[in-house]
Amino acid sequence: MDESVNSDLFTSVSRLMNINEIELVNYSPLTLAYIGDAVYEMIVRTVVVCEANMSVNNLHKNSTKLVMAKAQSDIIHALSEELTENEMAVYKRGRNAKSYSKAKNATYSDYRNATGFEALIGYLYLSKQTDRMMYIIKNGIELIEDDKAN
Repeated sequence: MDESVNSDLFTSVSRLMNINEIELVNYSPLTLAYIGDAVYEMIVRTVVVCEANMSVNNLHKNSTKLVMAKAQSDIIHALSEELTENEMAVYKRGRNAKSYSKAKNATYSDYRNATGFEALIGYLYLSKQTDRMMYIIKNGIELIEDDKAN
């Protein structure tokens, strides 16, 4: 295997796990939210772990502030003006999807907005728009951290 090959995570997973090309238009918004939740959580955990070596309990507390539905809802509202027409459509499909579960400690509105945010992250991840996905996540995390500081 050529170690010099540099690719995004999804491309690596697809290649190494023999995953065929997917048609995102056929995927439900809740499926996009499912993978988007995991990708967002992994990125947040990476950021928190790299900030400092601390107890797992403290790592969990720090990451929870960024992954809870309220935080995701705040992120999508703050960045909505920057979304492309297509990104807004993906977000709205996720937000409006009929989910049969509700997050603990979240309002119905925040939970739906967070589902839309996660659908957008999932869509960007699966469509290999890694730089755009990271731009949205980075700006969102900075927004939440700025709010905590004030």
